[in-house]
Amino acid sequence: MEYIKGTTAFKIEEPTVLSLGKFDGLHRGHELLMDYMFQKKQEGLKAVVFTFDIPPRKSVNHVAAKVLTTNEEKSQLFEKIGVDYLIECPFTKEIMCMEPELFIEYMVNQLNVKCMVVGKDFHFGHNRRGDYHMLRQYASKYGYEVEVVDKMQEDGRDISSTFVREQIVAGNIEKANELLGYRYFVEGTILHGKKMGKAVLGIPTINLIPPDEKLLPPFGVYFSVTEWDGKIHPGITNIGCKPTVEGKNPVGVETHIFDFDEDIYGKEVKVSFITKIRAEKKFESLEDLKKQMSHDVALGKQYFRENQG
Repeated sequence: MEYIKGTTAFKIEEPTVLSLGKFDGLHRGHELLMDYMFQKKQEGLKAVVFTFDIPPRKSVNHVAAKVLTTNEEKSQLFEKIGVDYLIECPFTKEIMCMEPELFIEYMVNQLNVKCMVVGKDFHFGHNRRGDYHMLRQYASKYGYEVEVVDKMQEDGRDISSTFVREQIVAGNIEKANELLGYRYFVEGTILHGKKMGKAVLGIPTINLIPPDEKLLPPFGVYFSVTEWDGKIHPGITNIGCKPTVEGKNPVGVETHIFDFDEDIYGKEVKVSFITKIRAEKKFESLEDLKKQMSHDVALGKQYFRENQG
């Protein structure tokens, strides 16, 4: 996949099928869009996804929006499913104020678009005045087809990034994973911590600090799997700020990988969440914390024995 970012001067000469949107989370609701795209790809068109490098509402409303997937995570997901080009366009004032028809012309000319695949809720152009009706209106003028895809539903409502986000904030990880079609995850570089896990508690852990923009599940302990070097390792993960440990601790993701003793400091790993065990709490002593962690580990190992990871 070719990943084009940081510029509005993108250009693709090959004929393309294009889908546009934020695609935060790349959840099951996006699957139908991708299915239509890949049908057209089988007909010889290159599959192109166009998105912005930040959530537009953050730029417009000055809201510090948390995302389900960072730009880097999103690019990995798109590459994995077989997208040919991912365009991450800066949300400049010029783009924000572009009239809808001019935006259509810009897309068609820059990306050689032969087909656009969008959902019924897709809007574009200045003040979001453009919609799928307008795409159809100008299709013959600019020489492209339009595929408008109905929303996939679950529990009587549209599957959307908002729906997924609500479940994560509520700690309903199983439901969020069901809506996503994969386990919700955090990626990052393993950092050196205070080494208390192994030295004091006898339970070694790896630590990563998630990106500021990443939405985290509620503070607590989760069954998890850690992906590193192409392998999946079961374990348990604490999200929080370690209230039992003295001092001010940043919010982090701390994972104990079962039966694992490799040195992976400085390595990139992916930690995926399965279900919540308990909320984070402050214990009276480190000994009480050690007892609880030992119990959590035993629960985790039992879970993975019964569920085969």
